[in-house]
Amino acid sequence: MPEPRSWLFVPADSEKKIAKALDSDADAIIFDLEDSVAPALKPVARDLLKNLLKRSGGPEWWVRVNPLGSEFIKDDLELIGIGDIHGIVLPKAESGADVTQLAHRTGSIPVHAIVTETAASLFGMMSYRDPKSPLVAMSWGAEDLSAALGASSKYDADGELGFTYKLARSLCLAGAVAAGVQPIDGVFADYRDEQGLNAEADAARREGFTGKLAIHPAQVAVINAAFTPSAEEVRHAEDIVAAFEAHPDAGVLSVGGKMVDRPHLVQARTVLERATRQ
Repeated sequence: MPEPRSWLFVPADSEKKIAKALDSDADAIIFDLEDSVAPALKPVARDLLKNLLKRSGGPEWWVRVNPLGSEFIKDDLELIGIGDIHGIVLPKAESGADVTQLAHRTGSIPVHAIVTETAASLFGMMSYRDPKSPLVAMSWGAEDLSAALGASSKYDADGELGFTYKLARSLCLAGAVAAGVQPIDGVFADYRDEQGLNAEADAARREGFTGKLAIHPAQVAVINAAFTPSAEEVRHAEDIVAAFEAHPDAGVLSVGGKMVDRPHLVQARTVLERATRQ
């Protein structure tokens, strides 16, 4: 199955918002039991999820549980027995050991770890490189990290992300690629700014991210489009693959008037693989 492009968060205690999320074109829905649900309403949210009925096809269903060590994690994990839940989103992950600890309780169910939400987490990216791990995706977030660091703002004087948060983003990307899992870009907070979201998602795709977190159904179409190769990109990728198939012993070839080598062939095959989801 192709990797999800859009990962849409929805508070698990809101029937109205869940219904809107289910009607969206998101590739994956993350039912949130953590930050968006007050402690008193977490039992309500779990009951709602237990009674949801999945339609055939549609988005993958994921659950963001509360952090390991929290008072809520035990009850959250009881939901994992529901057959429609595809995987777990683990917040506040600090190393691959957290994924291993979770897997001891949940088995081989896929895990998507959010890996930049504490100060310590920035030093553990290479620890996720475990071929036996159920980890399939890594994403990053700035809000919890800025709170953990005691920052007054995550932005610099020009309104751009500060160096520390750009570093966290880059470490997530490199760590995910090193671990052989999907690198997922963080949220774009202003869901009404479609132009800004498109620019950020397009930049993330160019850098190597293959999906992005969303906080509102209105963001889904923009994200899906940004992470779907264009017709021109697909044609160019097909030309590169065809050229190397015709000359399998070549190291460098000319395609479209430009020199391409073996790394371009790898990139072309990746483009064609991602283009399969339409």
